[in-house]
Amino acid sequence: MAPQTRRMAFPKVVIERDTDSEQSSSDDEDDVDEEENIPQSESDAEGGGVTENGSGEKDEEDMDSKKQRKVPITISLKKVCKVCKKPGHEAGFKGATYIDCPMKPCFLCKMPGHTTMTCPHRVATEYGVIPAPLRNTHNPLEYVFQRQLRPSIPPIKPAYVIPDRVCCAVIRYHSRRVTCLEFHPTKNNILLSGDKKGQVGVWDFEKVHEKMVYANIHTCIVNNMRFNPSNDGMVYAASSDGTISCTDMETGISSSLLNLNPDGWQGPSSWRMLYGMDVNSEKHVVLIADNFGFLYMIDMRSNNKCGEAVLIHKKGSKVVGLHCNPVHPELLLSCGNDHFARIWDMRRLEAGSSLSDLVHKRVVNCAYFSPLSGSKILTTAQDNRLRVWDSVFGNLDSPSREIVHSHDFNRHLTPFRAEWDPKDPSESLAVIGRYISENYNGAALHPIDFIDVSTGQLVAEVMDPNITTISPVNKLHPRDDILASGSSRSLFIWKPKEKSEVVEQKDEGKIVICGSAEKKFKRRFWGGSDDSDDDGFKSKGKNFKLKKSQSKAAHCPRKVKR
Repeated sequence: MAPQTRRMAFPKVVIERDTDSEQSSSDDEDDVDEEENIPQSESDAEGGGVTENGSGEKDEEDMDSKKQRKVPITISLKKVCKVCKKPGHEAGFKGATYIDCPMKPCFLCKMPGHTTMTCPHRVATEYGVIPAPLRNTHNPLEYVFQRQLRPSIPPIKPAYVIPDRVCCAVIRYHSRRVTCLEFHPTKNNILLSGDKKGQVGVWDFEKVHEKMVYANIHTCIVNNMRFNPSNDGMVYAASSDGTISCTDMETGISSSLLNLNPDGWQGPSSWRMLYGMDVNSEKHVVLIADNFGFLYMIDMRSNNKCGEAVLIHKKGSKVVGLHCNPVHPELLLSCGNDHFARIWDMRRLEAGSSLSDLVHKRVVNCAYFSPLSGSKILTTAQDNRLRVWDSVFGNLDSPSREIVHSHDFNRHLTPFRAEWDPKDPSESLAVIGRYISENYNGAALHPIDFIDVSTGQLVAEVMDPNITTISPVNKLHPRDDILASGSSRSLFIWKPKEKSEVVEQKDEGKIVICGSAEKKFKRRFWGGSDDSDDDGFKSKGKNFKLKKSQSKAAHCPRKVKR
């Protein structure tokens, strides 16, 4: 006997749409409009349902017909706010304009009473200058600083040199977004980059075409990279797969120094990821922190773990940043998701033994000592604030300055980090990308900001009309006037306008197009077609001179302060 199947009649679906058929104002490709099932009784009250009897009387014929035919289901596709999830209004980016949710405070400064477009801290303005008073104590570290380091700082602030023009680039170099950058300590033209997929790229941006991507080092996000101070051919990398790798840049051979997940994936409650990392050359150790608040140390001489893990932040919170003081290697600065940045003495690393706790209102993305004297601290927090402490020997209860800046990002971006200019003798210049876009001649661009942290003022904002994506990862060269920025999957090298013009005359300003991006790039600018085969990462770079209209960076109307 043949099997019998039950015949089912699917209900009719009535879709109720808004009169406004425009797309959502958000640019986030992962966000979709919510669909909401409305019961029949509610849809009838709104006029969206279908009924057979206007009087509401039910007889036997209607009951029989309803058994044979399903009642229509009304699906509402009404737009809701992406922020508060309530209908009637929208919030998010619309072109270069950010529309605030009326139920929330200003997205930029987090204060009520106004919107982002009318915010007094529109780009980067001063938010209260409070000098940090020195303690009336005879601190030996303060004495060393005043006696030895203070004379090396010039009393007159030198003129800033801003890299404001794209010299060369690699378009879609990585397969996923760039997460970290690091310049070679001795070779000025070598740049290392890590991405979300765990790949590490090595690029010679002077020869432009000499590039290599190592795809077998990590399996997911590369969060930090540091060179071995005694061997500049070896680089350490910390990844979210819970491993620390030591890689030879010439051969690509990598060895794992620490693996926090030897048994593999056991669930999110046990999976350990490594975020913050730094190298202490005086003590010959690599410092790494995980997503549970613990600090680990690896001896660089034996490449083995030394000591036990130390809880330095709230248990269960990420420690996303570590930085050793460049002058006093005993001092360690850490920051994490528990809204604190903490100063530690490495000679006495114990849970709860921090020298000072710097309080923030939200998650701290990064914290750095000043590069020359090590006496200042610069932090970046998710409340759109850059905080500066002018002296680690003074009162650290409150910051010397709070600078409002747009870097409150979403989950699909690499966290923004404000970093010092390592060449600035006055220790006052910092660079950071901007999240909220600005309208420049009809184009929505996300500039890279140079901020004077001693006054809180915007020194310069650099951008290129061809870079329409956000640039959250930025790194200033330790010796040359060069800025490297990672925007999505691409890398860009910026130089000052005068120097980049000389390079262009020598026919050295070139851009390499990787993978399938080459065909799209040629179609965009020349309208032609490309019959070359694209094979994943086996890229065929195409050289061309940067046209003035394409490569000229748009400048802020503000003049560079001298």
